[in-house]
Amino acid sequence: MHIKVKRRYRVSIQKALNEIKRATAEIIDFESIKKLVTAYYNEGKEYSIKLGLDPTSADVHLGHTVVLQKLATFQKHGARVQLIIGDFTATIGDPTGRNETRKILSKEQIEENAKTYKEQIFKVLDPDKTEIFYNSQWLDELGTRGLTALTMQYNVARMLERDDFEKRYKSGTPISISEFLYPLFQGYDSVALKSDIEIGGTDQKFNMHMGRHLQRAYNVGKEQAIVMVPIIEGLDGVQKMSKSLNNYIGVTDAPNEMFAKIMSISDELMWRYYELLSSKSIEEIEELKSGVKDGSLHPKRVKEELALEITERYHSLNDAKAALEAFNKQFKQNQIPDDIPEFELQDGIWICKALVECSIEPSTSQARRDIKQGAVRINQEKVDNEQLKLESGEYVLQVGKRKFAKVKVG
Repeated sequence: MHIKVKRRYRVSIQKALNEIKRATAEIIDFESIKKLVTAYYNEGKEYSIKLGLDPTSADVHLGHTVVLQKLATFQKHGARVQLIIGDFTATIGDPTGRNETRKILSKEQIEENAKTYKEQIFKVLDPDKTEIFYNSQWLDELGTRGLTALTMQYNVARMLERDDFEKRYKSGTPISISEFLYPLFQGYDSVALKSDIEIGGTDQKFNMHMGRHLQRAYNVGKEQAIVMVPIIEGLDGVQKMSKSLNNYIGVTDAPNEMFAKIMSISDELMWRYYELLSSKSIEEIEELKSGVKDGSLHPKRVKEELALEITERYHSLNDAKAALEAFNKQFKQNQIPDDIPEFELQDGIWICKALVECSIEPSTSQARRDIKQGAVRINQEKVDNEQLKLESGEYVLQVGKRKFAKVKVG
């Protein structure tokens, strides 16, 4: 009996570790994570994993949720999540990946943006295993003496080894002193919370290493392990998901739009989304892959399952089912949706401007490109004249297969 129990624990621990390693880009000090998970399964001892979020924008998309999915996996295996709302660090702005100094946000902007984050995280995370902190709690208390002591823990030469700082320094692009402070502040969060693990995207490697360094410098008694998750590609399957690139799926997108966007991804990208976004187990995903490979499952049906799962997560099961029905109605029967937005525009408006005014194109230049590529339709007829002006009347404007608007011109 004793041997069977120990074997069961070994199987559980190995399964947990496999799930933790799934869809990660890099893990530093995996042995520490293994010890923490083992202690949880053998002794019921919980451990902490830290994620910092700077609410620099109110827009949250599925790319941001990759790390939340991984945190949910850790919660299954004994972790308590330390979720840090970077109300202090957001006033500086993370310089990671930037070629210029970020604009400073006001306290009011930060608080407003933070609301969106807090509203969305518990659609993925277990609230009973999540603690929310604001890093102004300890960074405001540092004071001049504490800040001076913190800056003494790292030198400028090492800071300039960071890739984005090095490029800006060599090109003569200004770097503010506050930007040097950002990684120190993020690292100090790990000191204040005595975090066992920190998680973030691959672009956060330097900042998360700073947490390990400062935990040593401040004699915390531990050095956090680091888990890096990959940056997910957007709808184009090439560039990272980004609102500025218009290739994103927002967590606040309407159910029908969210479902349709997921259905628009390639079959190849679908597996990437399953790996990074689905709550299905590795075994379940492998079964789906095998089914598609041997022809017993159609890729479209598998993609529908993914779209249903994600749409239900951020809305409801009924919303997801309704979105599936609407999608099939629109795309299988080539019908115009029932619930498209309506606009009133002035007589003689330029078609490209009309598309922008209806929010189905981000810019007139993009509208021109889509017209040239045959992606724009009026009343289901393809538009080939990018100089077209709309005369008095009613029209249905369409871009691609998902974007529609009813317009009354006059």
